[in-house]
Amino acid sequence: MKTPRLLIIPGLRDSGPTHWQSWLQQQYRDSRRVQQRDFASPDLERWADRIQRTLEHAGDAHEWIAVAHSFGCLALARHLADQPDSPIRSALLVAPAEPDRFGLAESLPHGRLDRSVSVIASQSDPWMSASSALRWATRWGASYSNLGDVGHINAESGFGPFPLAKRWVEAARSRAAREQRPLHADFREWQFGL
Repeated sequence: MKTPRLLIIPGLRDSGPTHWQSWLQQQYRDSRRVQQRDFASPDLERWADRIQRTLEHAGDAHEWIAVAHSFGCLALARHLADQPDSPIRSALLVAPAEPDRFGLAESLPHGRLDRSVSVIASQSDPWMSASSALRWATRWGASYSNLGDVGHINAESGFGPFPLAKRWVEAARSRAAREQRPLHADFREWQFGL
């Protein structure tokens, strides 16, 4: 049984060394980070393609758990819609960016994403209102949490370590392990008692 690996998908301007995504990545040796060619250019197609290339470059048969932030959330949603066979089994979208701000609402999926998705938003996020985050979460069939008045959930808002994200990753990995276990033990497993 292989444990799903962690894929970090930063937003615009990347997630610096004091950002919670960098902290989370350091918690898992086998994690990968999507490196955009230009973190200052919000090109949805290019960013979604980069997610696919990162997974292909990993070159193994692992399943993945993706944790995205800001514009990275939009790229991940697009990737999941474009790649129905993506090895990403679960996705955490933290403080998504407002698609209308980039003229991208029509380029994003407007229906349920075919995997487990959770959206974490903020009441005071300057990049997306809580009501808009709830609307997109509902469209995508995602669970939704509002952390209250915490800004954009980034380093500037005081988020270095983010234990909630780590707990989500651990829960997703535990779910994957449970789902890989057989419902009933094979008879040969009981031979030790004979």
